[in-house]
Amino acid sequence: MDVLKLATEWAKAEVFSTRFFIFFAILFLIASIGFWQMGKTEIARAYIIPTLVAGILLLTIGLGLFYTNKSRITQFKTAYNEDVSAFVASEISRAESTLKEYQTVVFKAIPIIIIVAALLIIFINSPTWRAISITTIAMLIVILLVDGTAHSRIEAYLNELKTVDLRGEIKK
Repeated sequence: MDVLKLATEWAKAEVFSTRFFIFFAILFLIASIGFWQMGKTEIARAYIIPTLVAGILLLTIGLGLFYTNKSRITQFKTAYNEDVSAFVASEISRAESTLKEYQTVVFKAIPIIIIVAALLIIFINSPTWRAISITTIAMLIVILLVDGTAHSRIEAYLNELKTVDLRGEIKK
């Protein structure tokens, strides 16, 4: 297998993965509409804005990543045809920096935010703050689920990239 095929398969898997952000965004938006239309209690009404915001954020993340990775597929072919070794070097560099970002943002910052949101549920007895906290936790769990699989995928991709020879072939 050559490195172009490897990179293309990775990008296609990322495109597929980002659809889950869009799927959950739609669920949050439907929930917001449901709370708006059928919410009779104060707590149900408090969920309208937080679920709407979470849906919009997840939709923005999903669409942004979808189009970025979709366009990356065509850019891979161009970069590969220009200079194979430069393409591999840039992909290794990008994958390593992405893994560092995952370690900082996804696996440290997001759990801390979830803990803070959980503490807000315990210590603040307001329907609005509880709705915000619960919605935040739900949205961040979605991000952790999707990005957790993306993390392992890019880690495997990086390991494969490190075995590429000068012709762009993966050594066995």
